[in-house]
Amino acid sequence: MTDLPLAISMGDPAGIGPETVMRALIERPALRERVVVLGDVGTLHRAAHLVAPAGPPVLAELSAVADAATRPPGAVALVQVGEALPALPWGTVSAQAGRAAAAAVRAGARAVLAGQARALVTAPLHKEALAAAGEPFPGHTELLQALAAEHLGVAIDAVPVRMMLSAPGLATVLVSIHVALREALDAVRAPNVLQTVRITHAHFRRMGLARPRIAVAGLNPHAGEGGLFGREEIEHIAPAVAAARAEGIEASGPHPPDTVFMRARQGAFDVVVAMYHDQGLIPVKLLGVEHGVNTTLGLPFVRTSPDHGTAFDIAGQGIASADSLLAAIEAAAAASALSA
Repeated sequence: MTDLPLAISMGDPAGIGPETVMRALIERPALRERVVVLGDVGTLHRAAHLVAPAGPPVLAELSAVADAATRPPGAVALVQVGEALPALPWGTVSAQAGRAAAAAVRAGARAVLAGQARALVTAPLHKEALAAAGEPFPGHTELLQALAAEHLGVAIDAVPVRMMLSAPGLATVLVSIHVALREALDAVRAPNVLQTVRITHAHFRRMGLARPRIAVAGLNPHAGEGGLFGREEIEHIAPAVAAARAEGIEASGPHPPDTVFMRARQGAFDVVVAMYHDQGLIPVKLLGVEHGVNTTLGLPFVRTSPDHGTAFDIAGQGIASADSLLAAIEAAAAASALSA
């Protein structure tokens, strides 16, 4: 499996995804032999000339990911997904861009599920563009969950997934993802917390940790202070931790959320389970989005993404860094090698 290429979806064609993909493959020529980029070939050509105005590397259009071995030496392999796009304006939300971005993700995931690629790396989507395109999913995580369920022939709920964001020194997994904060509070229930701990434990075991140390954050200030500031810790989080420990999982908590991420970074834990999106993502992003990686846990394949969005404010200027995308590529390569 490790001789298969990594599939990279281009992201929203009006954002920085295409240019960061091209920059990554220009800055790291050795990666060209290991990846295939899926999306709109015209958009990717435009991005390549944007980041390498003196002349980009050879861009070779293939019919399918399965043809990766036929690329010319040193060329960047591209696969056109869907109809060719016009030159869309940079930094603009459009249904056309959202539709093309989602199509590239679907094509990349299906290539991995068909055994044509070893893992999927996704450049950033724009959620408003997805909505404008009529996509029923708010982001990558939910879309990939649905594709995995379709492939396995099961209901979506039968493929529980979680988002993990990691940077050097800190990894955090979320109980809930892209929902309103009020809904996220309602999701702090013992079954959801326990399922998140189980998924986290299974992932880190596959990554080679025999007994991953999982810290479970509380929801309320000071982890509820014995019920003074809320009862979620008593009624839901602590019972989930106890159930996980009964299964042999090295989970602890609920820990005060204002200190647990600091303790994890100091080496006390391997990963923190956070109760909602911003609780877990703010600490990781504070360490620097240039090294952050988003990994979807629970899928039947490896998927990673850079820790930033479409950055419409700088799209088309040729100044976007590829560092986070490069980190995501290396993470996908490492995880898929261990999962092989």
